[in-house]
Amino acid sequence: MRSFFTFILALGTLFASTELETSNTCKGCHPIIYSEFYNSAHRKSSIYEDEIHAAIWEKHPDKAKDRYSCAKCHTPSDVKLKDALDKGEKAVPQNNKVQVQEAISCVFCHSISDIKEHGRHNENILTDEPKMIFSADKNNKSKKVIFKEQSSFFGMFKKTTGSPFHNIDYTNENYYTAKMCMGCHSHLKNSLGQELCSVDMSGANNEKKNCITCHMPKVSGSSTTIKITKEHAYHGFAGARNKPELLAKYIKLDMRKSDGGFEITIKNEATHNLFLQPLRVAQLNVKVVKKEGSVELKPMSFVRMLGKDGKPAMPWEADSVYKDNMIKTNEARAVKDDTALQSGDTVEVQFGYYLVNPKVLKKLGLENSKEATKFRVLKTRFFTIP
Repeated sequence: MRSFFTFILALGTLFASTELETSNTCKGCHPIIYSEFYNSAHRKSSIYEDEIHAAIWEKHPDKAKDRYSCAKCHTPSDVKLKDALDKGEKAVPQNNKVQVQEAISCVFCHSISDIKEHGRHNENILTDEPKMIFSADKNNKSKKVIFKEQSSFFGMFKKTTGSPFHNIDYTNENYYTAKMCMGCHSHLKNSLGQELCSVDMSGANNEKKNCITCHMPKVSGSSTTIKITKEHAYHGFAGARNKPELLAKYIKLDMRKSDGGFEITIKNEATHNLFLQPLRVAQLNVKVVKKEGSVELKPMSFVRMLGKDGKPAMPWEADSVYKDNMIKTNEARAVKDDTALQSGDTVEVQFGYYLVNPKVLKKLGLENSKEATKFRVLKTRFFTIP
C-alpha cells in the first residue's frame, strides 16, 4: 500500500512540474501501449537512441555552434534543453534519462492542445491545465472526464469515476483529425528557405483517414488495465522504422503483360507522397523466372533528393530540389520493361526502401550501419503468365 501512495505522489509531482519525464509512470495502467511506445521511433528519437539522427547531427553546422536545432521535435520532453535554447544559450543534448528513455514522451504528445502554424515549421501549444491529458474516444467525444471519488453510507462504500492519475479531455477535435501531429510533421524549411519535407495539412482534417488512422491503427489489446477494451490505437507509430507492414495496405502492386514486354504499376493510396524524409529511397526490384532460369532486372529507385549548384546536397545546405521522382499521393506510377514473357513465366515484384540513400552512407559515416544499409521490403507480389 505504501508503494502505491508513493506512486500517486510521484505522478502528482510530475504533472505539477515542468519536467516531462513521466512515460515510465504510464506503464502501470497502460502496459501494452507503453511497450509499443518503448520500441517506437518517438521514444528513440534522440541522438543517443537513433544512430542515423546522430550521424546527421555530427555533420550539421549547428553542432559547431553548440546549438541543437532539432530539439523542438526530436527531444521536446527535455525541458531544460529547450528552455536554454529558447533563451539563446548554447545547449546540446546530454546523455540523461530524458534523452535515452523518452525524448518524445507520452505526456508531451497527450498535452498538445493545439498547433500554431509558422513559415519554417509549426509550433506545438501545450495545455496549462494541471493533470489534464487529451485523448480520442468517439463514444465520449463530448466529455471531459474529471476524477471523482464519492462516499456513501457513512463512508463504507466508495464510487470513483475517471482515472485517479490524470483527467481526460475527449473534446479536442485535433485528436480526431490528427492536427495534433502537425506541430512536428507538417513541414520543415532550412535556413535558406528550402523546404526539406512537407505534408499537406488537408491530410489532418478528416476523421476517417489521417495520420492517426494510418500510423496508429486499431490493434487488439486493452488500452488500459482500469477499463478493459478489446482494441487500442497502436502506439508503436507504424512507419519506415517500425511495423511498415501496417502501412503496406496503402501500396498496391499490379502487372500487365503487353506485346513488347510488361508493365508494373505502383499505386500510392496514402494521403501524402510516399516517403517524405529527403534521405529515404524507395526501390522497385523485379525478377523474371523462366524455365531456363531467372533474370533480375535493374532496380528502379524513387527519391526526392535535395541539391545546390546543380549537385546533390545535404538538407542544411540545399537551396533547391536536385531530383524528384517520388511517387505522389494517389498516383499510379507505371514502370515498363521490354522483357518478353511466355506462358508459365513468373514475375516477382518487390517494393521496398532504404532509410538512408546508399549514395550518402559514406559521407555520413553509416556505411557499416545495419540500420542504415538494410533494404526493407514493404510489399511482394508474384504474377504468373497464363
